[in-house]
Amino acid sequence: MASVSYQINVFIIMENVERLLKKLIINELVPNRVTLLLGARRVGKTFLIKEIRREYEGKSLFLNAEESMVSEMLRERNSHTYLQMMGDADLLIIDEAQSISDIGRILKLMVDELPGIKVIATGSSGFDLLNKTGEPLTGRVKFYQMHPFSQSELSLQENLLETRQRLEERLIYGCYPEVFISDSPEEKREYLHTLISTYLLKDILILEGIKNSNKLFDLLKLIAFQLGSEVSYQELSRNLGMSKTTVEKYLDLLSKVFIIHNLRGYSRNLRKEVTQSCKWYFWDNGVRNAIISNFSPLSLRQDIGVLWENYCISERIKFNHYRKFLVNSYFWRTYDQQEIDYIEERDSNLTATEIKWKNPNHKTPKAWKENYPEAGFQVIHQGNYLDWIT
Repeated sequence: MASVSYQINVFIIMENVERLLKKLIINELVPNRVTLLLGARRVGKTFLIKEIRREYEGKSLFLNAEESMVSEMLRERNSHTYLQMMGDADLLIIDEAQSISDIGRILKLMVDELPGIKVIATGSSGFDLLNKTGEPLTGRVKFYQMHPFSQSELSLQENLLETRQRLEERLIYGCYPEVFISDSPEEKREYLHTLISTYLLKDILILEGIKNSNKLFDLLKLIAFQLGSEVSYQELSRNLGMSKTTVEKYLDLLSKVFIIHNLRGYSRNLRKEVTQSCKWYFWDNGVRNAIISNFSPLSLRQDIGVLWENYCISERIKFNHYRKFLVNSYFWRTYDQQEIDYIEERDSNLTATEIKWKNPNHKTPKAWKENYPEAGFQVIHQGNYLDWIT
């Protein structure tokens, strides 16, 4: 009974939060094109595509690629079989498509040989699905990345007071859908630890054949403790007892299963600017805190500044993704330690953003003002952050 009640609660919270990608995907479904929906496990991709199917005005076919019979049929690579499979449906939805070998060529055959077919394929591992679909589907595919709930989505179903009341919870426990239906802090912690140990690394361990997950956890922990700081691959290599090349490979894999993402240094080739290093952030604060096993309230924490920075930057990037803004994101620092948390380049316009939990009066760094007089500058703080991320 408890399991049934839990599933009902998950359904209710997913149904009540309108995902911004839904209308985008529905409005942009094109015959003989593939829509790829990528994102970490447990962010709600399956629920979203079932919602899209329910609202779709034509006939559709839903396939779970992790089912053996489905995967065998898709691997036949026979257009006649696919025609029979589709019947009179014109929308094909393939969930967990990354589990099908050679999926890119299979999807290419479908959109080339089945007149009028529209395809949506989901995947939880960008390193696998993108590699397998990239070249074969050139010119035939649209990509969307799905995240845990964004504040843009949550603001559609809660008022300002509720948002402010829940900010501390989001900084500590994050925004994965199932966190929202956990009643107690203990349940939220347990869910996040299960998420990390059971789901998030699953694709790396299976598809890349990495047998020892301890090194991946150790690397994530080091990144978690260096949140908001520039990361030295050489230092990570020494601390983990592995080569710099392996460290870089693991970081790339962890970004392609949508656990972490990075910002590189911005520069117009000025001599004093740092360009070679990067900063790593987590897509979700709850995942970061679970990795270091720290769910203490904000009043007891020493890392509130970087929690706030991680949250704001990740929410801003979600905001840009969901609105299809073409934006380049960076941080900025000079060798004499002048720095800015976040730089955004859009349509040749530069905007510098400093993110402060308590100091809204932060001044523009002198070197930035002198070298980029045309750029905007702003400080994001508790009083104005919602305007920036929603």
